Amino acid sequence: MDRQEIFSIDNEQAFSEACLKVFRFQAQNCAIYKKFIEGLKVNLAAITTINQIPFLPIEFFKSHTIKSNNKPAEVVFTSSGTTGVVTSSHYVSDVSWYIESFRKAFTLFYGDVSNYVVLALLPSYLERQGSSLIYMVKDLIEQSHQPDSGFFLYNHDDLYNKLKKQQAQSQPTILIGVTFALLDFVEKYTIDFPELIIMETGGMKGRREEMIREELHAILCKGFGVGAIHSEYGMTELLSQGYSKGNGIFNCPPWMKIITREANDPLGLLTTDRAGGINVIDLANYNSCSFIATQDLGKVYADGSFEIIGRFDNSDVRGCNLLVVNN
Repeated sequence: MDRQEIFSIDNEQAFSEACLKVFRFQAQNCAIYKKFIEGLKVNLAAITTINQIPFLPIEFFKSHTIKSNNKPAEVVFTSSGTTGVVTSSHYVSDVSWYIESFRKAFTLFYGDVSNYVVLALLPSYLERQGSSLIYMVKDLIEQSHQPDSGFFLYNHDDLYNKLKKQQAQSQPTILIGVTFALLDFVEKYTIDFPELIIMETGGMKGRREEMIREELHAILCKGFGVGAIHSEYGMTELLSQGYSKGNGIFNCPPWMKIITREANDPLGLLTTDRAGGINVIDLANYNSCSFIATQDLGKVYADGSFEIIGRFDNSDVRGCNLLVVNN
């Protein structure tokens, strides 16, 4: 399939047609997905709409190599995790799909990255190998062609001075930060920089007590002097991201879609405006699996936007006993 057929999607019909093509390809060529579908006793010929497509539980990325070709991986993205926890691995055989996906999505939501100084406060991601977020942000920093763009670990003094400099120069600036690090920063420094875009990527990772989004964003808005907190919704197992420009409401690029499922019936899908498990269609995952049932809980609205309201807190996938698939 020509990738431009995916990245040029601009309407619902084109998305649906591309979905069915990708599904048929992956149902035959992604060994683990194929076995999963066979376990469900799905008749491939009967799949004629998006809502009939089975979604692979995200846990398979922890125990299997999910690929739709026999090419070696150019890069392996891995999830973070505490000691003793099994992490996910995404074997990416053609990383140019990821690069095209995040570059096009950023441009769609924010315009040309060269207009911005891109600052990144992502210590927990920088301190390990295999982060897809670091890969993306590093590229955006390079593509900004701004000498002041760059990463920060725990050198908050330097970050504060950099922010003050951009403010004084009226330079459009994006600060991408992991949640606990942004909170650490505003406990020490405050700045009144209304034009600054703060993009939090989530993640307390045991560093701080979890808090509800409204409380978190209120603290960050006050600390940075901004009117809203932007957010990025992505994960190791995906090659696309959703973006929120405030209030925790996310939108997807045209080649990505969120569908909700019944919390206790992983094969039952929900209508809009009802909370359930988050299923993701990410057509940029052409070389792995584009149809993933995540552990997130959320709600999809009639216009296709969505919000995340939590995570499953016990069994990995409720009501599904098809996780045992041989390599």
